[in-house]
Amino acid sequence: MAKSTSSPDGRQAATADAIAAESPRDDRYVVVARRYRPRSFDQLIGQQHVGRALCNAIETGRVGPAYLFTGARGVGKTSTARIFAKALNDPGGPTSHPDGQSDIAQAIDSGEDVDVLEIDGASNRGIDEIRSLRAGVGVRPSRSRYKIYIIDEVHMLTGAAFNALLKTLEEPPAHVKFIFCTTDPEKIPITVLSRCQRFDFSPVAVDSIHGRLREIVDAEGVEADEDALRLIARRAEGSMRDSQSLLEQVMSFSDGKLTTATVHTMLGTADDSRLHAFA
Repeated sequence: MAKSTSSPDGRQAATADAIAAESPRDDRYVVVARRYRPRSFDQLIGQQHVGRALCNAIETGRVGPAYLFTGARGVGKTSTARIFAKALNDPGGPTSHPDGQSDIAQAIDSGEDVDVLEIDGASNRGIDEIRSLRAGVGVRPSRSRYKIYIIDEVHMLTGAAFNALLKTLEEPPAHVKFIFCTTDPEKIPITVLSRCQRFDFSPVAVDSIHGRLREIVDAEGVEADEDALRLIARRAEGSMRDSQSLLEQVMSFSDGKLTTATVHTMLGTADDSRLHAFA
Protein backbone atom coordinates (compact mmCIF):
# COMPACT_ATOMS: atom_id res chain seq x y z
CA MET A 1 0.00 0.00 0.00
CA ALA A 2 1.18 3.47 -0.74
CA LYS A 3 3.08 5.28 2.02
CA SER A 4 1.81 8.54 3.46
CA THR A 5 2.57 10.83 6.37
CA SER A 6 -0.97 12.23 6.59
CA SER A 7 -3.68 11.31 9.09
CA PRO A 8 -5.32 7.86 8.86
CA ASP A 9 -8.47 9.36 7.32
CA GLY A 10 -6.42 11.39 4.85
CA ARG A 11 -4.25 8.41 3.98
CA GLN A 12 -7.31 6.24 3.41
CA ALA A 13 -8.89 8.83 1.11
CA ALA A 14 -5.66 9.32 -0.82
CA THR A 15 -5.22 5.58 -1.24
CA ALA A 16 -8.80 5.17 -2.41
CA ASP A 17 -8.31 7.97 -4.95
CA ALA A 18 -5.13 6.31 -6.21
CA ILE A 19 -6.88 2.97 -6.57
CA ALA A 20 -9.73 4.54 -8.50
CA ALA A 21 -7.30 6.31 -10.82
CA GLU A 22 -5.48 3.04 -11.49
CA SER A 23 -8.70 1.22 -12.34
CA PRO A 24 -9.61 1.81 -15.98
CA ARG A 25 -13.34 1.80 -16.66
CA ASP A 26 -14.89 1.09 -20.01
CA ASP A 27 -17.90 -0.71 -21.39
CA ARG A 28 -16.42 -4.10 -20.52
CA TYR A 29 -16.92 -4.96 -16.86
CA VAL A 30 -13.77 -6.08 -15.08
CA VAL A 31 -14.19 -8.07 -11.88
CA VAL A 32 -13.00 -6.54 -8.63
CA ALA A 33 -10.16 -9.02 -8.12
CA ARG A 34 -8.63 -8.05 -11.46
CA ARG A 35 -9.41 -4.36 -11.24
CA TYR A 36 -7.70 -3.96 -7.88
CA ARG A 37 -4.80 -6.38 -8.26
CA PRO A 38 -1.45 -4.88 -7.15
CA ARG A 39 0.58 -3.25 -9.92
CA SER A 40 3.77 -2.34 -8.04
CA PHE A 41 5.90 -3.75 -5.22
CA ASP A 42 4.56 -1.04 -2.90
CA GLN A 43 1.02 -2.34 -3.39
CA LEU A 44 1.77 -5.94 -2.39
CA ILE A 45 -0.17 -6.83 0.75
CA GLY A 46 1.00 -9.50 3.13
CA GLN A 47 4.02 -10.37 0.98
CA GLN A 48 6.33 -7.47 1.81
CA HIS A 49 9.19 -9.89 2.51
CA VAL A 50 9.01 -11.15 -1.07
CA GLY A 51 8.78 -7.66 -2.53
CA ARG A 52 11.75 -6.47 -0.48
CA ALA A 53 13.92 -9.41 -1.55
CA LEU A 54 13.08 -8.97 -5.24
CA CYS A 55 13.74 -5.21 -5.05
CA ASN A 56 17.12 -5.86 -3.42
CA ALA A 57 18.00 -8.36 -6.14
CA ILE A 58 17.19 -5.78 -8.83
CA GLU A 59 19.05 -2.94 -7.14
CA THR A 60 22.18 -5.02 -6.52
CA GLY A 61 22.19 -6.69 -9.93
CA ARG A 62 21.70 -10.16 -8.46
CA VAL A 63 18.72 -11.31 -10.50
CA GLY A 64 18.80 -15.05 -11.10
CA PRO A 65 17.60 -16.96 -14.14
CA ALA A 66 14.73 -18.81 -12.44
CA TYR A 67 12.33 -18.11 -9.58
CA LEU A 68 9.72 -20.25 -7.84
CA PHE A 69 6.77 -18.60 -6.09
CA THR A 70 4.87 -20.98 -3.81
CA GLY A 71 1.74 -20.49 -1.73
CA ALA A 72 -2.00 -21.00 -1.52
CA ARG A 73 -4.34 -19.63 -4.16
CA GLY A 74 -5.04 -15.92 -4.25
CA VAL A 75 -2.08 -14.71 -2.17
CA GLY A 76 -0.36 -12.72 -4.94
CA LYS A 77 2.00 -15.09 -6.74
CA THR A 78 1.02 -14.24 -10.32
CA SER A 79 0.59 -10.55 -9.52
CA THR A 80 4.11 -10.47 -8.06
CA ALA A 81 5.44 -12.27 -11.12
CA ARG A 82 3.95 -9.58 -13.36
CA ILE A 83 5.35 -6.78 -11.20
CA PHE A 84 8.78 -8.43 -11.26
CA ALA A 85 8.56 -8.71 -15.06
CA LYS A 86 7.67 -5.02 -15.32
CA ALA A 87 10.63 -4.13 -13.11
CA LEU A 88 13.06 -6.18 -15.20
CA ASN A 89 11.80 -4.91 -18.56
CA ASP A 90 11.15 -1.29 -17.61
CA PRO A 91 12.46 1.00 -20.41
CA GLY A 92 14.69 2.79 -17.91
CA GLY A 93 15.49 -0.25 -15.79
CA PRO A 94 15.88 -2.74 -14.44
CA THR A 95 14.35 -0.84 -11.53
CA SER A 96 12.39 -1.64 -8.39
CA HIS A 97 10.05 1.25 -9.27
CA PRO A 98 8.89 0.56 -12.84
CA ASP A 99 6.89 3.12 -14.77
CA GLY A 100 3.36 1.75 -14.67
CA GLN A 101 2.29 3.99 -17.55
CA SER A 102 4.84 2.70 -20.06
CA ASP A 103 3.62 0.68 -23.03
CA ILE A 104 5.52 -2.35 -21.77
CA ALA A 105 4.03 -2.16 -18.25
CA GLN A 106 0.49 -1.79 -19.55
CA ALA A 107 0.96 -4.69 -21.95
CA ILE A 108 2.24 -6.89 -19.12
CA ASP A 109 -0.68 -5.89 -16.88
CA SER A 110 -3.13 -6.90 -19.60
CA GLY A 111 -1.26 -10.15 -20.33
CA GLU A 112 -0.55 -9.10 -23.91
CA ASP A 113 3.18 -8.30 -23.89
CA VAL A 114 5.12 -10.09 -26.63
CA ASP A 115 8.16 -10.67 -24.41
CA VAL A 116 6.39 -11.72 -21.20
CA LEU A 117 4.66 -15.01 -21.87
CA GLU A 118 2.17 -16.36 -19.33
CA ILE A 119 1.59 -20.09 -19.60
CA ASP A 120 -0.97 -22.18 -17.74
CA GLY A 121 0.85 -25.31 -16.66
CA ALA A 122 -2.41 -27.21 -16.20
CA SER A 123 -3.44 -26.92 -19.86
CA ASN A 124 0.07 -26.82 -21.39
CA ARG A 125 1.61 -29.67 -19.41
CA GLY A 126 2.98 -31.98 -22.08
CA ILE A 127 6.43 -32.37 -23.57
CA ASP A 128 5.32 -30.93 -26.92
CA GLU A 129 4.40 -27.62 -25.27
CA ILE A 130 7.74 -27.46 -23.45
CA ARG A 131 9.63 -28.28 -26.63
CA SER A 132 7.84 -25.37 -28.27
CA LEU A 133 8.85 -23.18 -25.32
CA ARG A 134 12.47 -24.29 -25.65
CA ALA A 135 12.44 -23.41 -29.34
CA GLY A 136 11.26 -19.90 -28.47
CA VAL A 137 13.88 -19.45 -25.76
CA GLY A 138 16.59 -19.12 -28.37
CA VAL A 139 14.83 -16.16 -30.00
CA ARG A 140 15.82 -12.82 -28.50
CA PRO A 141 13.09 -10.54 -27.08
CA SER A 142 11.32 -8.31 -29.59
CA ARG A 143 11.48 -4.98 -27.76
CA SER A 144 12.46 -5.60 -24.14
CA ARG A 145 15.54 -6.49 -22.16
CA TYR A 146 14.42 -10.00 -21.26
CA LYS A 147 12.10 -12.68 -22.51
CA ILE A 148 10.23 -13.75 -19.39
CA TYR A 149 8.22 -16.94 -19.02
CA ILE A 150 5.63 -17.00 -16.23
CA ILE A 151 4.38 -20.56 -15.80
CA ASP A 152 1.40 -20.84 -13.46
CA GLU A 153 0.57 -24.14 -11.73
CA VAL A 154 3.95 -25.45 -12.87
CA HIS A 155 3.54 -28.57 -10.72
CA MET A 156 1.01 -29.82 -13.29
CA LEU A 157 3.70 -30.45 -15.91
CA THR A 158 4.38 -34.07 -16.77
CA GLY A 159 7.63 -35.79 -15.84
CA ALA A 160 8.77 -35.73 -19.45
CA ALA A 161 7.97 -32.02 -19.68
CA PHE A 162 10.01 -31.31 -16.55
CA ASN A 163 12.94 -33.24 -18.00
CA ALA A 164 12.77 -31.19 -21.18
CA LEU A 165 12.52 -27.95 -19.19
CA LEU A 166 15.49 -28.96 -17.05
CA LYS A 167 17.81 -28.84 -20.04
CA THR A 168 16.99 -25.17 -20.52
CA LEU A 169 17.29 -24.37 -16.81
CA GLU A 170 20.77 -25.89 -16.70
CA GLU A 171 22.14 -23.39 -19.24
CA PRO A 172 19.58 -20.61 -19.74
CA PRO A 173 20.37 -17.84 -22.25
CA ALA A 174 21.24 -14.50 -20.65
CA HIS A 175 18.12 -12.88 -22.13
CA VAL A 176 15.67 -15.37 -20.56
CA LYS A 177 14.08 -15.41 -17.10
CA PHE A 178 11.67 -17.99 -15.70
CA ILE A 179 9.09 -17.37 -12.98
CA PHE A 180 7.26 -20.48 -11.82
CA CYS A 181 4.13 -20.28 -9.65
CA THR A 182 2.67 -23.21 -7.77
CA THR A 183 0.31 -24.18 -4.98
CA ASP A 184 2.01 -27.58 -4.61
CA PRO A 185 5.83 -27.38 -4.63
CA GLU A 186 6.13 -30.95 -3.37
CA LYS A 187 5.22 -32.19 -6.85
CA ILE A 188 8.11 -30.38 -8.52
CA PRO A 189 11.25 -32.49 -9.12
CA ILE A 190 14.18 -31.64 -6.86
CA THR A 191 16.34 -31.17 -9.94
CA VAL A 192 14.11 -28.23 -10.94
CA LEU A 193 13.73 -26.88 -7.40
CA SER A 194 17.49 -26.74 -6.93
CA ARG A 195 17.83 -24.42 -9.92
CA CYS A 196 15.29 -21.87 -8.71
CA GLN A 197 15.29 -19.14 -6.10
CA ARG A 198 12.29 -20.02 -3.99
CA PHE A 199 9.94 -17.57 -2.31
CA ASP A 200 7.12 -18.80 -0.08
CA PHE A 201 4.00 -16.61 -0.02
CA SER A 202 2.17 -16.57 3.31
CA PRO A 203 -1.60 -16.46 3.81
CA VAL A 204 -2.61 -12.81 4.11
CA ALA A 205 -3.54 -11.67 7.63
CA VAL A 206 -7.18 -10.83 8.34
CA ASP A 207 -6.28 -7.24 9.29
CA SER A 208 -4.44 -6.74 6.00
CA ILE A 209 -7.34 -8.13 3.97
CA HIS A 210 -9.79 -6.00 5.96
CA GLY A 211 -7.75 -2.86 5.23
CA ARG A 212 -7.65 -3.60 1.52
CA LEU A 213 -11.41 -4.26 1.40
CA ARG A 214 -12.01 -0.91 3.08
CA GLU A 215 -9.91 0.83 0.40
CA ILE A 216 -11.88 -0.93 -2.34
CA VAL A 217 -15.35 -0.06 -1.03
CA ASP A 218 -14.24 3.55 -0.53
CA ALA A 219 -12.98 3.67 -4.11
CA GLU A 220 -16.25 2.14 -5.32
CA GLY A 221 -18.34 4.59 -3.31
CA VAL A 222 -20.00 1.79 -1.34
CA GLU A 223 -21.01 2.18 2.31
CA ALA A 224 -19.95 -0.78 4.44
CA ASP A 225 -19.84 -1.67 8.12
CA GLU A 226 -16.39 -2.55 9.48
CA ASP A 227 -17.78 -5.75 11.00
CA ALA A 228 -19.12 -6.80 7.59
CA LEU A 229 -15.74 -6.29 5.93
CA ARG A 230 -13.97 -8.13 8.73
CA LEU A 231 -16.39 -11.04 8.36
CA ILE A 232 -15.56 -11.25 4.65
CA ALA A 233 -11.84 -11.04 5.46
CA ARG A 234 -12.11 -13.94 7.91
CA ARG A 235 -14.14 -16.03 5.48
CA ALA A 236 -11.43 -15.64 2.80
CA GLU A 237 -9.00 -17.70 4.93
CA GLY A 238 -5.87 -15.83 3.90
CA SER A 239 -6.70 -15.41 0.21
CA MET A 240 -6.81 -11.82 -0.96
CA ARG A 241 -8.42 -12.81 -4.26
CA ASP A 242 -11.13 -14.84 -2.53
CA SER A 243 -11.92 -11.90 -0.26
CA GLN A 244 -12.36 -9.60 -3.25
CA SER A 245 -14.58 -12.12 -5.01
CA LEU A 246 -16.73 -12.44 -1.88
CA LEU A 247 -16.89 -8.66 -1.57
CA GLU A 248 -18.10 -8.39 -5.15
CA GLN A 249 -20.81 -10.98 -4.49
CA VAL A 250 -21.99 -9.12 -1.40
CA MET A 251 -22.01 -5.77 -3.21
CA SER A 252 -24.15 -7.33 -5.94
CA PHE A 253 -26.44 -8.92 -3.38
CA SER A 254 -26.99 -5.87 -1.17
CA ASP A 255 -29.39 -3.02 -1.87
CA GLY A 256 -27.11 -0.37 -0.45
CA LYS A 257 -25.04 -0.49 2.71
CA LEU A 258 -23.03 -3.65 3.40
CA THR A 259 -23.88 -5.05 6.82
CA THR A 260 -23.06 -8.25 8.66
CA ALA A 261 -26.66 -9.36 8.12
CA THR A 262 -26.17 -8.94 4.37
CA VAL A 263 -22.96 -10.97 4.46
CA HIS A 264 -24.51 -13.76 6.54
CA THR A 265 -27.54 -13.94 4.25
CA MET A 266 -25.40 -14.14 1.12
CA LEU A 267 -23.04 -16.72 2.64
CA GLY A 268 -25.84 -18.72 4.24
CA THR A 269 -24.23 -18.47 7.68
CA ALA A 270 -25.47 -17.39 11.10
CA ASP A 271 -24.10 -14.62 13.30
CA ASP A 272 -22.85 -15.24 16.84
CA SER A 273 -26.02 -13.91 18.50
CA ARG A 274 -28.17 -16.46 16.69
CA LEU A 275 -25.78 -19.26 17.56
CA HIS A 276 -25.85 -18.27 21.24
CA ALA A 277 -29.67 -18.23 21.13
CA PHE A 278 -29.67 -21.88 20.09
CA ALA A 279 -27.05 -22.88 22.65
